[in-house]
Amino acid sequence: MVLQLLAFALFCPMQSFGLLGAALTLSFSWWVLVALTWAYIIWSPVCKETWTGLSMLAFRGLWGYAKLAFASAVMLALEVWYVQGFVLLTGFLPNSEIALDSLSICINYWNWDFQIMLGLSYAASIRVGNELGAGHPKVARLSVLVVVTASIAFSILATIVVMALKYPLSTLYTSSTTVIEAVIALMPLLAISIFLNGIQPILSGVAVGSGWQVIVAYVNVGAYYIIGLPIGCVLGFKTSLGAAGIWWGLIIGVAVQTVALIVITARTNWDSEVEKAIQRLQHTAADEGGMVVDGDV
Repeated sequence: MVLQLLAFALFCPMQSFGLLGAALTLSFSWWVLVALTWAYIIWSPVCKETWTGLSMLAFRGLWGYAKLAFASAVMLALEVWYVQGFVLLTGFLPNSEIALDSLSICINYWNWDFQIMLGLSYAASIRVGNELGAGHPKVARLSVLVVVTASIAFSILATIVVMALKYPLSTLYTSSTTVIEAVIALMPLLAISIFLNGIQPILSGVAVGSGWQVIVAYVNVGAYYIIGLPIGCVLGFKTSLGAAGIWWGLIIGVAVQTVALIVITARTNWDSEVEKAIQRLQHTAADEGGMVVDGDV
């Protein structure tokens, strides 16, 4: 976020850049982030025990890692495309300019909250994965409960703030009275989405840490594109709800996915997940010519 603000300050005075300036801002910030991360890995004393330089050993087990990474990318991409798809559909509504403006403003606030929850999701993924690999099923389960409770508490607070400050929040991006009224009308739906953000991304992070990416990818396809998207199209184009109808489709899809993830997580046998994690470690160690025994995990 800080890098993006600095990049914005750099390109903003060049008004002739227009949309190109906005694209350059995002691209510049991401490349700086890549460079800083690479520098941290090479020169930070924290990484000196794990980074010993470039080696062909880095390519061992690359195919298994690539499959897992691809499944994770598909899982996340399906979520991002789902939201962007609804924004695209809004452009085909009658009086699309007002609908698109109001929906884009609300989606922007939703993205702010989502970025925070994404950070908690990454933390949950790493913690659960570490505890499973260490052979601590009870701690892994407790980690899930702690992070979900914390995220729900934050989401409730954010929901209250959104509903209490819906008018000031509506005026930050526009001075048009019509757009402000449209944004205020969508604020209750934004509040519902923010509340769901307190559960769904966190459980997705737990799924990544537990190696369930493929399962969640299938859940996303069913919840988002088979249920949520058609309902959003019907409510948006076949009723008088307009942009609100499209957003209801988004909410329904996320709600279905959230329920599915709750069921999957609640029915998880963490002892069994630990056994699977140990088997993966033993398989990886065997590929690298070593051996892992239960006492080493």
